Amino acid sequence: MELDITDAISPDDRAALFHGLHGYNQQFIASDASGSLGVWRRNLTGGLDGGLIASIKGNWLCIDFLWVNEALRGTGLGRLLLAAAEHTALQRGCTLALVDTFSFQARPFYEKNDFVLQMTLEDFPHHGQQRFYLTKAL
Repeated sequence: MELDITDAISPDDRAALFHGLHGYNQQFIASDASGSLGVWRRNLTGGLDGGLIASIKGNWLCIDFLWVNEALRGTGLGRLLLAAAEHTALQRGCTLALVDTFSFQARPFYEKNDFVLQMTLEDFPHHGQQRFYLTKAL
Protein backbone atom coordinates (compact mmCIF):
# COMPACT_ATOMS: atom_id res chain seq x y z
CA MET A 1 0.00 0.00 0.00
CA GLU A 2 1.53 3.31 -1.10
CA LEU A 3 0.87 6.61 0.60
CA ASP A 4 1.02 9.95 -1.17
CA ILE A 5 2.27 12.71 1.14
CA THR A 6 1.93 16.30 -0.06
CA ASP A 7 1.95 19.90 1.14
CA ALA A 8 -0.42 20.89 -1.67
CA ILE A 9 -3.94 19.55 -1.18
CA SER A 10 -5.84 19.67 -4.45
CA PRO A 11 -9.47 20.82 -4.56
CA ASP A 12 -10.42 17.42 -6.05
CA ASP A 13 -8.73 15.48 -3.24
CA ARG A 14 -10.31 17.75 -0.60
CA ALA A 15 -13.74 17.29 -2.20
CA ALA A 16 -13.33 13.51 -2.39
CA LEU A 17 -12.32 13.29 1.27
CA PHE A 18 -15.23 15.50 2.40
CA HIS A 19 -17.65 13.53 0.22
CA GLY A 20 -16.58 10.27 1.89
CA LEU A 21 -16.67 11.75 5.37
CA HIS A 22 -20.07 13.37 4.77
CA GLY A 23 -21.46 10.07 3.50
CA TYR A 24 -20.34 8.28 6.64
CA ASN A 25 -21.59 11.04 8.97
CA GLN A 26 -25.07 11.00 7.40
CA GLN A 27 -25.69 7.74 9.23
CA PHE A 28 -25.61 9.69 12.48
CA ILE A 29 -26.47 13.30 11.61
CA ALA A 30 -29.34 14.22 9.31
CA SER A 31 -28.06 16.12 6.28
CA ASP A 32 -30.65 18.85 6.82
CA ALA A 33 -29.09 19.44 10.26
CA SER A 34 -25.82 20.68 8.84
CA GLY A 35 -24.62 23.53 6.71
CA SER A 36 -22.67 26.74 6.54
CA LEU A 37 -23.46 30.17 7.92
CA GLY A 38 -21.82 33.49 7.09
CA VAL A 39 -22.53 36.92 8.56
CA TRP A 40 -20.86 39.95 6.95
CA ARG A 41 -20.61 43.70 7.58
CA ARG A 42 -19.51 45.57 4.47
CA ASN A 43 -18.49 49.21 4.27
CA LEU A 44 -19.70 51.73 1.68
CA THR A 45 -17.08 50.63 -0.85
CA GLY A 46 -18.03 46.96 -0.49
CA GLY A 47 -14.98 46.03 1.58
CA LEU A 48 -15.30 43.82 4.60
CA ASP A 49 -15.43 45.51 8.02
CA GLY A 50 -16.00 42.23 9.81
CA GLY A 51 -17.49 38.82 9.45
CA LEU A 52 -18.27 35.46 10.95
CA ILE A 53 -18.06 32.02 9.36
CA ALA A 54 -19.71 29.10 11.12
CA SER A 55 -21.02 25.64 10.47
CA ILE A 56 -24.08 23.93 11.84
CA LYS A 57 -23.60 20.36 13.02
CA GLY A 58 -26.75 18.81 14.43
CA ASN A 59 -28.02 21.18 17.08
CA TRP A 60 -24.68 22.97 17.44
CA LEU A 61 -23.58 26.30 15.98
CA CYS A 62 -19.82 25.91 15.51
CA ILE A 63 -18.12 29.27 15.09
CA ASP A 64 -15.07 28.78 12.91
CA PHE A 65 -13.93 32.38 12.39
CA LEU A 66 -14.94 35.82 13.66
CA TRP A 67 -13.00 38.90 12.62
CA VAL A 68 -13.54 42.64 13.05
CA ASN A 69 -11.36 45.28 11.42
CA GLU A 70 -9.02 46.63 14.08
CA ALA A 71 -10.33 50.19 13.59
CA LEU A 72 -13.85 49.00 14.51
CA ARG A 73 -13.02 46.86 17.54
CA GLY A 74 -14.83 48.00 20.65
CA THR A 75 -17.78 49.41 18.65
CA GLY A 76 -20.09 46.44 19.23
CA LEU A 77 -19.69 45.04 15.72
CA GLY A 78 -18.33 41.71 16.99
CA ARG A 79 -21.26 41.36 19.38
CA LEU A 80 -23.67 42.20 16.53
CA LEU A 81 -22.13 39.57 14.21
CA LEU A 82 -22.26 36.97 16.98
CA ALA A 83 -25.88 37.79 17.89
CA ALA A 84 -26.97 37.55 14.24
CA ALA A 85 -25.31 34.14 13.88
CA GLU A 86 -26.88 32.89 17.12
CA HIS A 87 -30.34 34.15 16.09
CA THR A 88 -30.08 32.44 12.70
CA ALA A 89 -28.79 29.24 14.31
CA LEU A 90 -31.76 29.20 16.71
CA GLN A 91 -34.10 29.50 13.71
CA ARG A 92 -32.32 26.50 12.19
CA GLY A 93 -32.83 24.39 15.30
CA CYS A 94 -29.54 24.90 17.15
CA THR A 95 -29.59 24.96 20.93
CA LEU A 96 -25.86 25.20 21.67
CA ALA A 97 -22.80 27.04 20.36
CA LEU A 98 -19.09 26.15 20.31
CA VAL A 99 -16.08 28.35 19.63
CA ASP A 100 -12.35 28.00 20.09
CA THR A 101 -9.90 30.85 20.42
CA PHE A 102 -6.21 31.30 21.20
CA SER A 103 -4.76 33.02 24.27
CA PHE A 104 -3.71 35.97 22.08
CA GLN A 105 -7.21 36.35 20.63
CA ALA A 106 -10.70 36.84 22.05
CA ARG A 107 -11.46 34.71 25.11
CA PRO A 108 -12.68 37.73 27.16
CA PHE A 109 -14.99 38.76 24.29
CA TYR A 110 -16.67 35.36 24.20
CA GLU A 111 -16.98 35.20 27.99
CA LYS A 112 -18.66 38.65 27.97
CA ASN A 113 -21.12 37.11 25.51
CA ASP A 114 -22.03 34.26 27.89
CA PHE A 115 -19.68 31.57 26.58
CA VAL A 116 -18.25 29.28 29.27
CA LEU A 117 -14.77 27.79 29.17
CA GLN A 118 -14.88 24.00 28.78
CA MET A 119 -11.28 23.10 28.06
CA THR A 120 -7.83 24.59 27.71
CA LEU A 121 -5.23 23.02 25.46
CA GLU A 122 -1.79 24.08 26.73
CA ASP A 123 1.17 24.94 24.48
CA PHE A 124 -0.99 25.29 21.38
CA PRO A 125 -0.17 26.53 18.81
CA HIS A 126 3.23 27.25 20.42
CA HIS A 127 4.89 26.79 23.79
CA GLY A 128 3.43 29.21 26.33
CA GLN A 129 0.19 29.77 24.40
CA GLN A 130 -3.20 28.16 24.87
CA ARG A 131 -6.25 27.23 22.83
CA PHE A 132 -9.55 27.67 24.65
CA TYR A 133 -12.79 25.82 23.87
CA LEU A 134 -15.95 27.58 25.00
CA THR A 135 -19.66 26.72 24.75
CA LYS A 136 -22.94 28.50 25.21
CA ALA A 137 -26.60 27.49 25.49
CA LEU A 138 -28.56 29.48 22.92
